[in-house]
Amino acid sequence: MNLHELKPVEGARHVRKRVGRGTGSGTGKTAGRGHKGQNARSGGGVRPGFEGGQTPLFKRLPKRGFTNVNRKEYAIVNIVDLNQFAANTEVTLEKLQEKNLVKKVYNGLKVLGNGKLEVALTVKANKFSKSAEEAIKAAGGTIEVI
Repeated sequence: MNLHELKPVEGARHVRKRVGRGTGSGTGKTAGRGHKGQNARSGGGVRPGFEGGQTPLFKRLPKRGFTNVNRKEYAIVNIVDLNQFAANTEVTLEKLQEKNLVKKVYNGLKVLGNGKLEVALTVKANKFSKSAEEAIKAAGGTIEVI
């Protein structure tokens, strides 16, 4: 068998149904929609989630929790990830993005204290956890809250 002899399995490919193209096509006139009724009209049909007048599922389920509209979400990085940087480097959000340690910037950067830091760095971030702050200072580095 050669590459030019390959063809799809019988029945795998279907011809698209062209509706409303004359009576001889088999799907002319009403174009497969039947006569009159809601679904025969343009724009007809029911909205998603409609259950024929029965109380829909989303209304039958209880309401839970609450969404804080003032919530701030931070891009997080652990101090163990900062070991990639050379000693005495200034670590900023831009440098973290260059090294793909932070994918998306939300409302800023938060440094968490997971792992062990072996190099002295100047870290600039919006927030620090207490353990991260202690670990950076213990390694001989400094922190700057933006």
